[in-house]
Amino acid sequence: MTAPITTIGLDADDTLWHNERFFSLTHERFTALLADHAAPEHLAERLLAAERRNLGQYGFGIKGFVLSMIETAVEITEGKVPGHVIGEIIAAGQEMLSHPIELLPGVEETIAALAGRYRLVLITKGDLLDQERKLAQSGLGARFDAVEIVSHKTPQAYASIFARHGDGAHTALMAGNSMASDVIPPIEAGGWGIFVPHGREWALERADPPKGNPRYQQISALSELPDLLQALNGS
Repeated sequence: MTAPITTIGLDADDTLWHNERFFSLTHERFTALLADHAAPEHLAERLLAAERRNLGQYGFGIKGFVLSMIETAVEITEGKVPGHVIGEIIAAGQEMLSHPIELLPGVEETIAALAGRYRLVLITKGDLLDQERKLAQSGLGARFDAVEIVSHKTPQAYASIFARHGDGAHTALMAGNSMASDVIPPIEAGGWGIFVPHGREWALERADPPKGNPRYQQISALSELPDLLQALNGS
């Protein structure tokens, strides 16, 4: 018999609040700045390659994205990138870091419905200061029993988190918008992985869904999670 789910892990960016759209807007601004040096498709490929290459050094988040844009600009222009372009890239990153938080529809009501009935753990990756800022601005911080800001969302990371803040991965569920980070790793750790597609997806977060796995589910919005939990727990 399957153990009841007692701990809920929730992703933050593009699961609780908007995030990727700001990266998309900055990417468009970056493309315009370098329009005289590279076609949009070629520039996008070079930037993505830089992001992938730099993940091990910079990790996830806005600061790493800005550094990857600067690196790409230097490469594309063969070291001749104008100083004002570098300044514009830095300014775009600063705007991203100061952008106000906007919760996704139904998030506040869903978190309120889950709080107190389950252990709620916010599990996110990225820059520590930026993630702390966003959580503080969201007004949701007091609803969570724990907050974990990690460098990478691996099966080992999930197993450790759910052991610290629950009864182990076998009684835990993780919900988020990234198949590669929020669904597959927690399932591999022994828990449930719930995919909540957002509509905007970073290429480095794409992965094939684990179809056929009994611990995989997909919902169209986070507001469907309370009913899904009742069904999974047989209540």
